[in-house]
Amino acid sequence: MVAGEAEEMTEGLAFLLARHGAGAQMMLRRALVSSGLTPRHMMTLKHLDTGPVSQQALVDMLEVDPSVLVAVLNDLERDELALRRRDPADRRRHIVEITPAGAGVLRRSDEILAEAEGELFTHLSPAEQLLLRDLLNRINVSPDQFTCTED
Repeated sequence: MVAGEAEEMTEGLAFLLARHGAGAQMMLRRALVSSGLTPRHMMTLKHLDTGPVSQQALVDMLEVDPSVLVAVLNDLERDELALRRRDPADRRRHIVEITPAGAGVLRRSDEILAEAEGELFTHLSPAEQLLLRDLLNRINVSPDQFTCTED
């Protein structure tokens, strides 16, 4: 057994997961810097890439406070990556959609993240990656237990 393995065997599983999760998050953030997106911006664009949605539906999909989404959308609109417009059928609602520039930035960001994931999971076979995904999806946490610390 290697020294690092012995240390991980004595570390609680939740702490081990948190440590590796923090490292993975940092790696992904660094990778996204070149695209100018934060993880929250990217997730918003990913949801918009499936087609226009109401701003309220986007709040529900992203599970964020409406004020947080407004700030994200302000950033994306400023950079001409997304567009908000009034719903002609209900002027109280906003419809949000990705712009062609936003779709291009999203494609480049997807490529950048694929490279980062390749590096992160280089020692796992495709079958092990599928198993890891399955195991992580079965961990007993709910969205209300998660706090995004993104600035």
